[in-house]
Amino acid sequence: MLTPGAMTIASRLAELGIALPRPAAPVAAYVPAVLAGSLLHISGQLPFDDGQVMTGRLGERGADLAYGQRAARLCAIMLLAQIDQALGSLERVERIVRLGVFVSSAADFTDQPKVANGASELMEQVFGEAGRHARSAVGVPVLPLGAVVEVDAIVAVRAD
Repeated sequence: MLTPGAMTIASRLAELGIALPRPAAPVAAYVPAVLAGSLLHISGQLPFDDGQVMTGRLGERGADLAYGQRAARLCAIMLLAQIDQALGSLERVERIVRLGVFVSSAADFTDQPKVANGASELMEQVFGEAGRHARSAVGVPVLPLGAVVEVDAIVAVRAD
């Protein structure tokens, strides 16, 4: 949540040059978001670039740290789209509580936390101090649809 007198979330997104995409539909038997009390749980989001999932495994065949960070940022943008759809407004976000970042990576790739910064830094840019969160960043051998990164979130929500 931005402080009183600060710019709105929508104006912050515009300043960052971000237009929220249409939220991605689930690819299996789950829902994109569940509001439980004052916590919104967002299912894992994949990195869509021009309508295509960014694929690969970091540490292999040209998939480098910068590619992973860009993918994580795109996952975070999709998280914002899901949050906006679930709540009707990003202004209802009280705090980003936690991000879970999964990075498809080779066994010797150890920069998962740096990849996750692509998502974490965007949340702070959008929500200010309320965007700072707890986080896990783990390497995995494969992700759905061959995605290079997947990010899920827990968000504290203000009452209407």
